Amino acid sequence: MSLFDQLHPLTPSEREFTSGAHLFRRGDEVSVLHLVVAGEAHLVRHRADGGTLVLQRALADMVLAEASVFSKHYHCDCVAVVPTRTLAVARSAVRTLLAVDPGFAEAWALHLAHELQATRLRAEILSLRTVAERLDAWMAWNGDGVPPRGTRRAVASEIGTSPEALYRELARRGEAQSPTR
Repeated sequence: MSLFDQLHPLTPSEREFTSGAHLFRRGDEVSVLHLVVAGEAHLVRHRADGGTLVLQRALADMVLAEASVFSKHYHCDCVAVVPTRTLAVARSAVRTLLAVDPGFAEAWALHLAHELQATRLRAEILSLRTVAERLDAWMAWNGDGVPPRGTRRAVASEIGTSPEALYRELARRGEAQSPTR
């Protein structure tokens, strides 16, 4: 049984967010854990230069901001990239389940281990010097496909570059106008 399925019996409430809406903001008190049912939400940190850095790209069937279960306040913003629906599980219920159910605690640890691996890969991508290298690494991680149109601004944030630099790299590769990508 997946971690998502194990959290479902905790009687979550359903929440809907329009594209661009904040699920939460840095400094807000943590009261729930969000499970993404549909859509896409990004955990973002705002950079001094005005740009944003995507810390997590949460899609359907993903747990959002897992570390928040152990924090009183959020450490970043979370924005719906497209219309997004979540199940909100009480933080206290998750913490209780971790304390009393060894099977759930193991599933939680396994989930966090996978997330740590993904985070290390994102850090590796961000350590690469050129946009071309970052894009190649992103494509290898995401099945060797060029970022689909409509997602390229988000991908630029995810790989730590400007949308314009990403578009230039795609144009250099002859991919900027590809209708299927």
